[in-house]
Amino acid sequence: MTGRPLDLDAVSAFVRIAELGSFTLAAEAMRTTQSAVSLKLKRLESRLGCRLIERTPRSVQLSARGAAFFDRARELVEAHDRALAVLASRRERLTIGISDHVAGPELPALIARMNAQDPNLVIEIRIGSSGDLLQSFDRRELDTVIVRLHAERSDGEIIAEEKFGWFASPNWKPRVGEPLPVATMPESCGVRVMAGKLLDEAGVPWTEIFVGGGVTAVSAAVVAGLGVAALAPRMLPMGAVDVGARFGLPELPRLPIILHSRVKGGQPRDALAVLSAAFRSAVRD
Repeated sequence: MTGRPLDLDAVSAFVRIAELGSFTLAAEAMRTTQSAVSLKLKRLESRLGCRLIERTPRSVQLSARGAAFFDRARELVEAHDRALAVLASRRERLTIGISDHVAGPELPALIARMNAQDPNLVIEIRIGSSGDLLQSFDRRELDTVIVRLHAERSDGEIIAEEKFGWFASPNWKPRVGEPLPVATMPESCGVRVMAGKLLDEAGVPWTEIFVGGGVTAVSAAVVAGLGVAALAPRMLPMGAVDVGARFGLPELPRLPIILHSRVKGGQPRDALAVLSAAFRSAVRD
């Protein structure tokens, strides 16, 4: 398999497909078309003489050869990017606000992907409520925010929609004749407002049993057995279960994740393309 060197652009396409599990998302992250990404992969597989990706109508998976090649391929792409970063004349900065209801346990991996995309880009991330982050964005304190849908706004780009449910500890049961105990975020939280409105419309009496300053705190209250909470499944630690149907709670809608950005191009825009594609991959059912 010696001979001409590998095409780094094709190797990068393979790495993106493997990381994101999708040709479409890989194309988005690379800011190109799906057909271009497919052609790059085909060229790489032809050069290596083996199939790297197994595609079915419902999934994209690494072949045995692809799994063996993946770590080395990623190291090759990252080494290439670091080499280019050494020659960069200046370091650009990108400030991003991410809603606590969006960030999730995948955030470290997402940051790593952005850094791998451009090691010379300084990334500043703030976590907060959607409302507070949007205000900071409007004051031009943040270049970009990734938030849940805000009732008072219709701007921004929907990058994904995510399922929500009513979660509680496995053995939790509501007390007969008492209001439903709900663990939630402060009143400024849009998810809290939505959940309370749906309970009221369904005629379900409820009361706050716990108010947390973040999703991590609310999740801890759920696992501790204090009550139920409206959360996305990926936010919950192992052990929590969806009890909505069991206790006749109103169905929660899929909630969008929305990108607001004034970044137009260059290194920051490339990093945002990677981040957006990674969020789409993280919230797929």
